Order: sequence, then structure tokens, then C-alpha cells
Amino acid sequence: MDNHLDYETVELLRRGPAWRLLRAEHAPLVISFLAQVFVEENVRDIAASALTGRLDDTLYALNQQLGDGTYPRSAKAYLEEWASAEQGWLRKYYPPGSDEPHFDATPALEQVVSFLSGLRARSFVGTESRLNTLFDLLRQMTLGTETDPGRRLEELRRQRDALDREIDRVGRGELDVLDPSAQRDRFQQFSDMARELLADFRQVETNFRELDRSLRVQIASFDGAKGELLDEVLRSRGSITESDQGRSFGAFYDFLLSADRQARFTALLDQVLELPALADADRRLGTIHHDWLAAGERTQATVRLLSAQLRRFLDDRVWLENRRIGEILRGIEAHALQLRDAPGPLPGAELDETAPRIVLPMERRLYAPKRRTAIDSTGLEEGDGDFDSGALYDQVHVDPARLATAVRDALASRPRVGLPSLLADRPLQRGLAELVAYLGLGDEAFSVVFDDRATDELTWKGDDGVVRVATVPRVTFVRAGWAATAGTADTGGTGPAAASEERADG
Repeated sequence: MDNHLDYETVELLRRGPAWRLLRAEHAPLVISFLAQVFVEENVRDIAASALTGRLDDTLYALNQQLGDGTYPRSAKAYLEEWASAEQGWLRKYYPPGSDEPHFDATPALEQVVSFLSGLRARSFVGTESRLNTLFDLLRQMTLGTETDPGRRLEELRRQRDALDREIDRVGRGELDVLDPSAQRDRFQQFSDMARELLADFRQVETNFRELDRSLRVQIASFDGAKGELLDEVLRSRGSITESDQGRSFGAFYDFLLSADRQARFTALLDQVLELPALADADRRLGTIHHDWLAAGERTQATVRLLSAQLRRFLDDRVWLENRRIGEILRGIEAHALQLRDAPGPLPGAELDETAPRIVLPMERRLYAPKRRTAIDSTGLEEGDGDFDSGALYDQVHVDPARLATAVRDALASRPRVGLPSLLADRPLQRGLAELVAYLGLGDEAFSVVFDDRATDELTWKGDDGVVRVATVPRVTFVRAGWAATAGTADTGGTGPAAASEERADG
């Protein structure tokens, strides 16, 4: 958190790609074109052919405007230079299953765009909303770190009294309405922070990718014990996820995957964009949370790539070790065959056992005589009592295959379904035994996700007509192939994953 710019820090920044971009000969072309594609349009994966075509059109228009020969090189040559290690403004890579290169911007471009945006003269600069934000942040930190229950209760009561006074004023018709200037002030701050979040996602993704690259180098050059390398790999993996940046990203991504918060955010954003004072606002901000979700998914994909690389390393190492063991065994067999026909006694010695057996005296159990129970069978009489033997055969049987079929039918039209939603369509017939069977289901077509942070109340009517209620952790059945993360359960099948699927289809 140290923002001090000493000599060494400035010298290090001067050698970085962001500084090189500002000093580039064709900086206006590079920044304007890449900012339009990767920042304003929020493109995070574009094929080389598509990006080359767009740059061709831009170069043609600029040469017509500024004169032929202003930008004499081809679009492909420019892109190759911008993606080279010497410049580092674009990242060129091959996605899995594709033989065509793709491009993505690096954080250096985001930093330059943010820097140049701050240099532009603003016709309106809001300060009130920023001051309110600072006060809110201070209140959150002081209240969130207070360990004295008395002082925390005092602050909460003060906030409650302020809300009660506000409720009374609104009840009397006294409303404090934001004027157009205050509305534009707050929306400008919202717009800046929303776009900064997209830039942060690209930086976090780059950090994870740097970790993946360093792990590949370690795996390729390591010749020690597998356990030592695994310790180093897992330690490096935890240094990112357990860092301040990693924890903040995890909390933010959990917020994105909350269906209730997404719906509330969308409703508030639509309501704000309808304000007359914001008639000229950028309409693309209306779907900014969708861009957040897409950027977050790409970051999660980078983490999954790292895990897959670690798994492939383990598989390769185990295969090499098994191959070496096989070669040793075959060598022993070859030597044994050579010695089988040799004259004279075979060299070696005989062992009764390959390892000594050690039994300590204290490991032996003490002798315990068996207890003999006397049985008196005299005086037995035949009974004549009458009872209902049907109770011996009144057993409850729950067929797990039938329950699994019900879950698969529900997942045929949606990627995930919550247990309350499933029981609303298929009520419990065997009571608590059937509910317990649902919790223990296992099937290749779906997985069961438990969220201990939330609970659901499930009701059913027994054979005796009594309605019973069970409180269980939130349970979600997720179709195979879909991410199943605790805390993201969707009880109705309309959560963020389903929303993402609808957007992709539509």
C-alpha cells in the first residue's frame, strides 16, 4: 500500500510496457485502436483474423485522412510488433482446440488508458459523492474492527435512531431529493469505479497467468523429489489465493454469483439510467455487471488451467516412475534367467522373512476369563396373547434410483435445481426417510452441492395427517460439467449460471 515514488521505483516503471507505450512513435494509433477494442468494447478474446481486419480498416481511414504513407506497414506486422516481448501491449496465444492465434490486451494498456483519461479536462468534476464514499469507508472500517460489544451496539443504535428520524420525516412528506448536479456527480463516480473493476480483473488474471508460467518453468527444470516440488507448487498457489488481492477477488466473485444481489443490482441500475438528468449517460453501463461476470469467469478459467497443469505433472511423474520400476524388474528377471543354468550353487542367502517381526510384551493383551451366564429354562409356559403381526412387516423402503431419475428429469431443462424447487414439483411420499435419501444421492449425471451458510425449511404431511418441518442446509443438484461452488446454489434454477446460459443462447 506504499505509494511513495522513489528513484528506483520510477526507474523501474520507466522500463515497463506502460511507459514504453506512452513513448511509442505511433502511440496515438496504438492507444486509440486498442482502447476502442479491448477497453470500451470490453473484448477479452479476439481471433487474429478479426483483429487484423479491424486494424486494416483503421489504417486505411487514417492514411486517407493524414496522407498515404503515414502508416505504411500491414496490419499483421503492427499486431506482431505490439504483441512482441519488447513491447508487451498485447498477449498472443492459442486457445485450446484452435490453430488460429488470438489476442488480448495486457494490464499496461489499461494503465495507460486510465492515465490519459485523467489528463482530459472535465466539464464537471464531482466531489460531494467522493467525500460521502470516504466517510462510508471509514465507518465500515471502524465498525468492522471494533471488538468492544458496547461500543458497537452504541454505533448501531445511533444509526437506528438516524433511520427512525428519516422515516418520520418521510412520513410527514419531507423528502430530500437529489438535484441533477448531485445525480451526475454520483453517476460519474459509479462509471469510473465500474470501469476500474474491469481493469482490475485483467490485472488479477495476469497475476494468475504469471504464476502458471513460473510453475511450468519449475516443473520442466525440477529434478528433485516429487514431494518437495509439490510443496513449492502448493505454496505458490496459496500465495495468490490467500493474498489480499486474492481474498478480495474471491469475495467479489461470490457477490457476482448471487442471484438476489444480481437482480437487485440490475433493478437499481435500470432505475438510475431512467433519470432525466442522466439522459446522455453511456447506455453500455446498463450491462456492466454482465461484463464483470464474463471477466471473472475468464479469471477462474486461468485458475482451472493451473490446476490442470498440476494434475498433468503428477500423471507424467507417476508414469515415469512406474516405467522406471518396470525396467528394474525386467533387469532382475534377465539376471535370474542368466544364473538359472549356471553350474554350481546359486549365490545368495535364504531369508525366512523379508522383514523382522517385532512384538513388544506390552502389546500383548492380558488374559480375561470368559463370563459364563447361567440360563434357567425351568417353569416356561406357552403364551396365549394375541397381537398384530403386521407391524413386523411394516417397513419403509425408498428407492434411490427413482429419486435420481427425478433429479435428472429436473436438470434436463436447466443446469441446476434446488431441493425446495424439486420437492415443490415432486412432494415427499416417504417422509423423512425419502428426504435423507435425497441428501445422500450420488450419480454421474449430476453432483450435490451443500451450502452450510444458508438453510431451507422443507415440509411434508405424514400418513397421520400431521405436517412436519425439517430445517436442512441449502442443497442444490448441479448438472455434470457445470461449476458447482458452495455458496452459489440456485434454488429455482434461475441463478447466474442459468442467466449466463440464456445470454449465450440469445
